Parts: sequence; C-alpha cells; structure tokens
Amino acid sequence: MVMMIEPIAKCIEDLKSKREYDEIIYLSPDGELLDQQLSNKLSMTRNLIMLCGHYKGIDERIREHLITREISVGNYVLSGGELAAAVLSDSIIRLLPGVLSDETSALSDSFQDNLIAPPVYTRPAEFNGWKVPDVLLSGNDRLISEWRHEQSVKRTKQRRPGMLDNY
Repeated sequence: MVMMIEPIAKCIEDLKSKREYDEIIYLSPDGELLDQQLSNKLSMTRNLIMLCGHYKGIDERIREHLITREISVGNYVLSGGELAAAVLSDSIIRLLPGVLSDETSALSDSFQDNLIAPPVYTRPAEFNGWKVPDVLLSGNDRLISEWRHEQSVKRTKQRRPGMLDNY
C-alpha cells in the first residue's frame, strides 16, 4: 500500500497557504539519521511539517517535489512514521526555551558534545554500602567538572566508541 499523491499534495499546499515552513520532513527509514546535532538545528526553526508514511510509504513524486528533508530515527522499519515523528518532535521540543524547567540542562545531555553523559547520583551518599564517588561530595566545582568529563569519555569509549571519531 502506497499513500496517494493528491491528498498529500493538497494537504501540504493548504498548510503552506497559511504560513511559511522551514522544512517539510518525511519520516523514512532511508532518510538522514537523526542525531543530536540535527535536533539542535531543527529546534532553531519556526515551522515544520512532518509527513508520516505508512506501509510502503508515499508516492515518490511527493519526495521529489515537496519534501525538503527526509529523516530516519534508526536503522529499522516501523509500520508507519507516527512514532518516528513523535521521537523527532520530542528531541526538538525539549530544546525550546521554557520547555524544560532548567533550560541549561539540555546543554549537558548525552550527545551535545559528542559524548554520552556521565553517571548521575542522588542522596543518600551511601546506600547498602554503595557510595557516591568522593569527588562529587568534595564541593570542588573544577574537580567535579573534570571527573564528569572523564566519565563521559570513558563511558563513550565503552558503549559507543564510534562517536569518538567525531570528538
């Protein structure tokens, strides 16, 4: 089953008659792979259209003439693009001012600096004999920052070594 050209074209034309769009995105398994840098870039746009295919996708002419960017959320196939659109939306929306209670927290998330985030801890400082690293209790912001960076590099080497190619 392929989605027909006419209803999609009419929908996009109608939307474009009401406002300008920075991108018309088609969620597709063969699109550009979503990463944090792309989410950052898209968070700076004003208006986006996200088109979700279903089953075998959409008429190729829509892709050729109306779509400005194709994005994939991973190297796998879903029944439709709705979940992919939700993933893409969340990765963008959380970066918008006012969405997170601490706007700077998104800057320290995984992938913002091509590294995985370091481990995080809560109180109490010791539970069942398991201790929070001493440096985190030291109050020394410089040492804490250095430790976090070292842990991010270490964790990235262990879990996603290919990411360090761009570091």
